[in-house]
Amino acid sequence: MNASSAAVAAPASAAAPDFAAIKTRQKATWASGDYAVVGTTLQIVGETVCEAADLRAGQRVLDVAAGNGNATLAAARRWCEVTSTDYVSALLERGRERAAAERLHGIEFREADAEALPFDDASFDAVLSTFGCMFAPNPARVASELLRVCRPGGRIAMANWTPEGFIGQVFRTVGKHVPPPAGVSSPALWGTRDRMVELFGASASDITTATRQFVFRYRSPEHMLEVFRSYYGPILKAFAALEGGAQHALGEELVALMHRFDRGEGRGLVVPSDYLEIVITRR
Repeated sequence: MNASSAAVAAPASAAAPDFAAIKTRQKATWASGDYAVVGTTLQIVGETVCEAADLRAGQRVLDVAAGNGNATLAAARRWCEVTSTDYVSALLERGRERAAAERLHGIEFREADAEALPFDDASFDAVLSTFGCMFAPNPARVASELLRVCRPGGRIAMANWTPEGFIGQVFRTVGKHVPPPAGVSSPALWGTRDRMVELFGASASDITTATRQFVFRYRSPEHMLEVFRSYYGPILKAFAALEGGAQHALGEELVALMHRFDRGEGRGLVVPSDYLEIVITRR
């Protein structure tokens, strides 16, 4: 959930974005706070993505932009040989800790950039990403890399937040207060079938999509905001970039957004957020 990335594509006449500089800033953002505090609440999505990919024991599986390892652990529980990658080493360490606690084996944790994966062509039977690849600044490059390392007939399975869902609206809200990098498209476009067909269609024999929901559950909107401000790097950095009055205004808008999506009926915060589940079969 990169709160600083709610942009639309730049006009063709604009200068090309400095992807290297953007990525350096993004890496620092994701390394701040402690994403695992939020990330572990999303574990169920890792499980459902592995089911959507129909993983089989013994398959070679790559988890890209793995964060603290939700899809990684889910694949390992299915007796796959898993390589877990992220460009933030601290997040990989959280994944190692979780794997050790569960006594899961067959996992290699490796620092890697989703836009330049250090693996040979057709190295994996399945490639996974849950709310990770969608935040890389160069979508075409990421898609090319996912396709390259997946074997023909293999599957790429992803979960990406939709533009209209709660997290998509969080992107939009934060983007009004902290402008995203010029020329970088919204990560929420990864949560649309049209974008998936645009990025993967030429190399896919099949693309299956379905809209799912993840439900955020916190004590209250104020509790959720406190957790995200303290531990979730993009929100932490967004608030840090603002002065006191502007911080208050952003906080109020986010709390109002949580109230609008809340289905808890006064018994704790219950916020459904749509995401697109995608399974791409490599041609």
